[in-house]
Amino acid sequence: MTTAVESLLDILDLETIEHNLFRGSSPQDGWQRVYGGQVIGQALVAAWRTVEARSVHSLHGYFLLAGDPSVPIVYEVDRIRDGRSFTTRRVVAIQHGRAIFFMSASFQVEEDGLDHQMDMADIPKPEDLPSEKQLRDAFLDIAPVNVRKYWERERPIEIRPVHPEHYVSKKPLDPQQYVWIRTTGELPDDPTLHGCVLAYASDFTLLDTALFAHGKRVFDPDMQVASLDHAMWFHRPFRADEWLLYAQDSPSSSGARGLTRGGIYTRDGVLVASAAQEGLIRNRPDLKPPYPE
Repeated sequence: MTTAVESLLDILDLETIEHNLFRGSSPQDGWQRVYGGQVIGQALVAAWRTVEARSVHSLHGYFLLAGDPSVPIVYEVDRIRDGRSFTTRRVVAIQHGRAIFFMSASFQVEEDGLDHQMDMADIPKPEDLPSEKQLRDAFLDIAPVNVRKYWERERPIEIRPVHPEHYVSKKPLDPQQYVWIRTTGELPDDPTLHGCVLAYASDFTLLDTALFAHGKRVFDPDMQVASLDHAMWFHRPFRADEWLLYAQDSPSSSGARGLTRGGIYTRDGVLVASAAQEGLIRNRPDLKPPYPE
């Protein structure tokens, strides 16, 4: 297990401070705001701590304020409903006395039923693509400083894009992308944890897809980019420490917002989860970048 994965597990291991109240911390890596996937993952952990013998099947969350990484985040869980088949929880993330994020999550007992899925695209396997080290060697010399700093960090999630030129090109491209993702180390066998890790990872590249059509990138200093809402549906069992294909597209952008969607498949083509997100994509040439210089 890598140091980055150990740090991720520590971040997701919330402290119980009272009945239905949990506290989470953020990595001290110099970023000015908390990564959205961290808040999603921690909120899902908080909800899961109040549920027994049921698996999450969906979550829907809204980002209200940028998170402050210098102080803990308190998660308050409201036990909305405990039914025979479904359990519903509402989680509010609080900092400085204000809600920064809220999420509804639904859990279900295991059931059999009708089964179908959309097929996975014919995409190169991860072992046939450049590794992260090879991508760094090939692209970092020509990448902007902020992009280099991001890729040079040790991270808990390995990302292998099928078309890496998306991250350096300023040409308008089709608003779709395929990336293989997995943790950089083995995880414990708890399927609950794998769901929280996938929720954490699901925010990494999704909003980028809405910028490709405009020749923009999430790290461009003249862009104000932020997640507004995020939804996930969990379909079938999976492991987050094995390769998963994240197939993403953006059907629309307008009103300074971009809509993105993603399907997450195992390497054998089994659809295990779906995601959707709308994000702020505002052109602001007066902005300072939201990352360390």
